[in-house]
Amino acid sequence: MIMFVGAVCGKAEEAINFWTSLFREGKVDSILRWGKGEDPDKEGTVKYAAFSLLGEEFGAMDSAYEHQFAFNEAISFLVHCDTQEEIDDIWSKLSAVPEAEQCGWLKDKFGLSWQVVPTAMEEMMRDKDPKKLARVTEAFLKMRKLNIAELERAAAGA
Repeated sequence: MIMFVGAVCGKAEEAINFWTSLFREGKVDSILRWGKGEDPDKEGTVKYAAFSLLGEEFGAMDSAYEHQFAFNEAISFLVHCDTQEEIDDIWSKLSAVPEAEQCGWLKDKFGLSWQVVPTAMEEMMRDKDPKKLARVTEAFLKMRKLNIAELERAAAGA
């Protein structure tokens, strides 16, 4: 469940429509709205929505009640990309807070954190060669948006 509170309360539907437009197999399954007199929530905002991204199901809602939390880096969505073009495309559409970019992580315009990661990186990070793993780690720690070619060069020791 993704709860839109505080400064982003009332943005759940916009976020869902944005996210589902970015990813293959993205779709909105249903939206139930807050009705008249359901204060403090604004009539017409999202009481509950079900949607899917990349084959995974999610729920979201707006809540105007006072909450002691907001989106933060403790939760992030992981997006695996097969090509640099895919990474570049997703990154350009999602990244809205440049100062939050590091090691493949970004924040979108709603404050939600995402990790945009090359699929090939999983194999690199499982490698049993500690020197290779150290080179790949050193390379990605210096990056904002991950670069597959640079990671492959680091893995190869070039």
